[in-house]
Amino acid sequence: MGKKDVWQGTLALMVLKTLQTMGALHGYSIARRIEQISGDLLSVNYGTLYPALLKLEQEGYISSEWGLSDNNRKAKYYALTRAGRKHLQSETQSWDETTAIIARFFAEGKQGA
Repeated sequence: MGKKDVWQGTLALMVLKTLQTMGALHGYSIARRIEQISGDLLSVNYGTLYPALLKLEQEGYISSEWGLSDNNRKAKYYALTRAGRKHLQSETQSWDETTAIIARFFAEGKQGA
């Protein structure tokens, strides 16, 4: 089974959760962490990651500042803001409710089989 692309709607949530858990990270580290947590089943496309980071920053959920990476290269580091923490909490609750509803449909299909 090959790696799956991250769903557009879930990428922002994964980025926020990653920053909550790990603290400030640069884009490459965020992508690697998401892939690592998925057990390398997901593939993060940089063409979707960086626009998502920009959108999250414009919405005020993350902030960024330039710094040096571990290998002394200039990198933009992203961090969760207070608004981002609130948004993550709200979206996590919504995600839990949505997945519970969907799980009911799959459970019903198994019972009727």
